[in-house]
Amino acid sequence: MARPRTITDERLLSALGAVISTHGPGFTVADVAAEAGVSVGTVSQRFGSKHGLLKALSQAAVGQVRAQVRDAPDVLGAILAVYRGLDDPSTAANNLGQLAIDLADPELRELLGEFFAAFEAELAVHTRTVAGAPPQAARILVSLANGTAIAWSVRPAGSLVDRITEDVTAVLEGWQDNG
Repeated sequence: MARPRTITDERLLSALGAVISTHGPGFTVADVAAEAGVSVGTVSQRFGSKHGLLKALSQAAVGQVRAQVRDAPDVLGAILAVYRGLDDPSTAANNLGQLAIDLADPELRELLGEFFAAFEAELAVHTRTVAGAPPQAARILVSLANGTAIAWSVRPAGSLVDRITEDVTAVLEGWQDNG
């Protein structure tokens, strides 16, 4: 009879997220195991490899972004829920470094596509309540937030949350003024 799992996948994936935020794409399975307080064998047995960990994290992120955006009170709250965790220059840089690696891998790139499609689809529900917003408002706002996050990561002045708030608010007010 197999032993019951006492270490959840969520715990291991949370550790992976923390390690990416502190180590960037140079992280190892051993780093994840240490962060989770488990053996390397536990992580390897569950996910097989670093690539397996990244696939599992990407798959979990799709559901997470759906919930974050769906549960937000409005457009700005939805966007901030997704980016709030990057509001530290080194964390943002490490996550962007991992993003670059993920984009080079066809399987991980496809999962990123699913993530951004889910983000856009859920955000579209919120943008329907914005007077004057065009039909492609969700796509525009996701692109704006992504661009703002990258630009801020290169030149971090103030906080990312404040920068995204300022940029998104300017666009929303422009649509409302023209609506």
